[in-house]
Amino acid sequence: MKSFIYDDISNNYYYQNEVDTLAGIKYSRQREAILAYLHSTKEHPTAEKVYMELRAQFPKLSLGTVYRNLNLLAESGEILRLSCGDSTDHFDATVTPHYHFVCRKCDKILDLEMSSLDFIEERAAENFQGKVQGHQVYFYGECEDCMST
Repeated sequence: MKSFIYDDISNNYYYQNEVDTLAGIKYSRQREAILAYLHSTKEHPTAEKVYMELRAQFPKLSLGTVYRNLNLLAESGEILRLSCGDSTDHFDATVTPHYHFVCRKCDKILDLEMSSLDFIEERAAENFQGKVQGHQVYFYGECEDCMST
């Protein structure tokens, strides 16, 4: 349910309508820029990182606005909020199921290319009386860059 279109010529994302699909919330250039930035990076930035990247383009942008828009995008399913144990939320524009690796040395978060672990939902449900509806898995260790230093 994406409300943005990718323009190959300008290499940018933009909203098709004046009103986006986020529960009828009015279009926002800042929200569009935040979403476009998240789609343009493989990093999993924090709100502070997003703010630092966009403040030159939007001098009146506040950190609070970035937080509010990231929360709105996460709640609507447009992006993922990652809580990897460092007490800071990170954000990911890739909303299809995938797994993450967190480097314990440099705190980098990387997407892992691997087969789905959906079978663990069945295993979890074997001795659980409730209904398992999903899972979230993080792998931890040392990234390739840190291992080579």
